[in-house]
Amino acid sequence: MMAVNWSDQIIDMGHGMRLSVRLGKHAEQHAGRAVLLLLHEALGCIAMWKDIPEQLAAETGCDVVVYERQGYGLSSTIELPRDEDYLLEEGEVWLPRLIDKLKLNNVFLLGHSDGGSVALIGAASMPWLVKGVITEAAHIYIDHLTTAGITEAVDRYETTNLKDKLAKYHGERTDLLFRAWHETWLRERKQPMNLRPWLPRIECPALIIQGREDYYGVPEQVTDICAGIGARAESLFLSECGHVPHFEAREKMISAVVRFIKQHNSA
Repeated sequence: MMAVNWSDQIIDMGHGMRLSVRLGKHAEQHAGRAVLLLLHEALGCIAMWKDIPEQLAAETGCDVVVYERQGYGLSSTIELPRDEDYLLEEGEVWLPRLIDKLKLNNVFLLGHSDGGSVALIGAASMPWLVKGVITEAAHIYIDHLTTAGITEAVDRYETTNLKDKLAKYHGERTDLLFRAWHETWLRERKQPMNLRPWLPRIECPALIIQGREDYYGVPEQVTDICAGIGARAESLFLSECGHVPHFEAREKMISAVVRFIKQHNSA
């Protein structure tokens, strides 16, 4: 197995923002080695990926970058209320700026949930740089399962130990991040969330993954994303899997990611 060296950095993004980044670089470097960049979910952080980055680095042969969006982990904090279009800002502004700061090329994006939506916007915003985009449980609009799932999560946060579980990762920011999530997604919007207009701008191959038992999104999230991207996109529905394929259907999901990256990295 190829050795991978891991390091943690805080990247100054300007405008008072600092982002926490974990870098995994293969000890044996060569020109053109692909980079797999992971984007976490709405309540995620670097630690919540657990050992997924290490497995992906080993099995894909890619260098791996994992980062925490503003408000999460060791990155700069956020203030409420969060803007309704925060996913667009993450994908159009901050993701390209981070990639530029890290001087990355030959990039594959892999995003989960919120991170999947950001990855789609990022791929549309950087067609010259992104070689492929992979999403798990991404959203391009808010559907009835999204609303019901978040509403149920709010109830569990107030009545079960969900807050304690999240606090292991988010500490004193737990209430802030949970509010930023559910208040933004459940509030009455001036305009409905709609990321469809960005999809035709994606020029790279795409692998769109969702669990068949995902309680936060209807299957049409996948089919509509693929329709918007066109022939470059393929869908993958995983049986006996909910909202987190990289844990609930780990080997099938990683096998699909490895196959996709090897196919399109050599193209």
